[in-house]
Amino acid sequence: MLLGSLVNLILIGLIFLLVSLFLYTRWMSKAKIKVQPQPGPEQFSLQAMTEFVKETLHQMTHSQLLDLGLHEEEYRRRLSKRSELRRALKGCVSGSVLDKQYVKEFMKELLIKSLKLNETNINIAIPFEKHDDLTPQDQFEIILYLYKQEYQDKALSKLIMNYDLARPRVLPGYGEDAVYAVTAEDIAYIYANEIRSLMLPEKLDIVVQRIYQQYKGFSVIDEIRDQRIDGVSGGVSGVLGDSLSMKFHSGMQPSGWVDGVNPASECESVWLFFRGISIHLGFLSFGSVRELKRVCQNIYKYNHPGQLSEASGFKVNEMKDGSRVVVVRPPFSESWAFFVRKFDVDSVTLEQLVKGKGAEIPIGLLQFLMKGSRITAITGAQGSGKTTLLMAMVRHIYASYTLRVQEMAFELHLRKIYSRRNILSFRETEHISGQEGLDLQKKTDGTVNILGEVATDEVASWMIQMSQVASLFTVFTHHAKTFKDLVYSLRNSLLKSGMFRQEDIAEQQVVSVINFDVHLKRDAFGNRFIERITECIPCDEEPFPSWEDQGKLHTFYVSKNVVEYRDGEYVAAAPLSERSVREMEEQMQPQDVEAFRSFIQSVWGGKP
Repeated sequence: MLLGSLVNLILIGLIFLLVSLFLYTRWMSKAKIKVQPQPGPEQFSLQAMTEFVKETLHQMTHSQLLDLGLHEEEYRRRLSKRSELRRALKGCVSGSVLDKQYVKEFMKELLIKSLKLNETNINIAIPFEKHDDLTPQDQFEIILYLYKQEYQDKALSKLIMNYDLARPRVLPGYGEDAVYAVTAEDIAYIYANEIRSLMLPEKLDIVVQRIYQQYKGFSVIDEIRDQRIDGVSGGVSGVLGDSLSMKFHSGMQPSGWVDGVNPASECESVWLFFRGISIHLGFLSFGSVRELKRVCQNIYKYNHPGQLSEASGFKVNEMKDGSRVVVVRPPFSESWAFFVRKFDVDSVTLEQLVKGKGAEIPIGLLQFLMKGSRITAITGAQGSGKTTLLMAMVRHIYASYTLRVQEMAFELHLRKIYSRRNILSFRETEHISGQEGLDLQKKTDGTVNILGEVATDEVASWMIQMSQVASLFTVFTHHAKTFKDLVYSLRNSLLKSGMFRQEDIAEQQVVSVINFDVHLKRDAFGNRFIERITECIPCDEEPFPSWEDQGKLHTFYVSKNVVEYRDGEYVAAAPLSERSVREMEEQMQPQDVEAFRSFIQSVWGGKP
């Protein structure tokens, strides 16, 4: 009897302990969701609010809703809200402007309801009312915010044009040569001209953006990346932290010390690519190498391209908005760095890209080259506009033709521009080479093959084969400086790939394929133009003595410029060959044949 009573007491005690433990666990789960900020003014500093937002959002996305004892309808509502928040937090780091805006609105609600952010305490985060206390970054972000209200994604471009910031200047710390750079003094001057009284909602937007870019965004380049520019990069200049500290400790003057100005560190390395010009934003800094590293580790993650590691020291990918991103890291590169290139799909007509006196000549010829199914190379240096011109030329390929695109990273995004055309793009991956992708294209009913860039020997050799047998015609880009360099580069690729062993035979194969070369150039002021359009005629198909005064006679071919850019004007040079005219007319529709003949008559004064 006594033993039975003891057992009952033990059971009752265990049950009481379990119930108490259960209630305590539920209470702790509820308490966890409400993250209480630290009392006092310090809770309104940017660092404290950033930590508060991080912790709160982490709790909201990882807490166990089942432990809250919610009603079924409330449980579903919270679950749906949490799922949407999780999706937005993942999407915002991939370049999605909509996800970014959703997260910022969520953060704004937290700051107002939980922290009671108001007109007074918001000035602790950023001293809006004390202009002398603002940093250059504060001033720039306020200016950009004001411009965005009127110009949206063209705000930065408008700001640069209004204050002529894209001009070469001799600046302290940059040496004796003129450079493209924006300094803290420039920003202070612009701020003094543009500033006005800010309302609380405007201040709140600026503070939320600063917190967002330190938490989920891309640091100081977050808003810059969203603007309509050519690109932005970071980590590509400045003295590396280790070498800088070593020189200071050893008493040596750093080699980057120019005109008595402290050398820039690798954190002060934000470069803007604007209309073909690289501009150093010298007033911006990532603050620490750790922050630069964070940006590099996050900016390439869209669609899970694989891990950036010491063994795989670079990644090439695209972002959700179509931007191309390249990231490198040590030991492959000397520092962490990233390069974002943007392509303005709203400016993809030839009339918008090719401007100036006589522009109707290259525009008309490019249109007829596409309608005439000419194998065309687009050459030029980086930043000269090859990709954008290729986008515009595709518009003039007959809509009935199927297009197959091969790229290293998705850059052209032709289906966004021509959504009702039969277009499919392929790219290289870790397991599928460019040649394997090109080989597959033969089995996808492609009429026209487009190569975003012929950058490797295997792709170059396969492009030559494909142009001969696998498609109606091919359009590709290349970095060659002259037409002769283009021929030699492709010839050497055929030799390196093992397709040919004799140079003369390989060169004959190249010149028998390429019909035209459109060469782009960018001058010192960032102006882009078509320097020349060159026609290639193999030697075994034309009587050349009559052309030696018009074109350059090589061993196996004649190259002659049919359009040139001289003294700021496009002019017609040598006329098109009879062979090209004949073959182009064979590929054109009847109405285009008549228009083509009229074009030749007006430009060269008659049929060649």
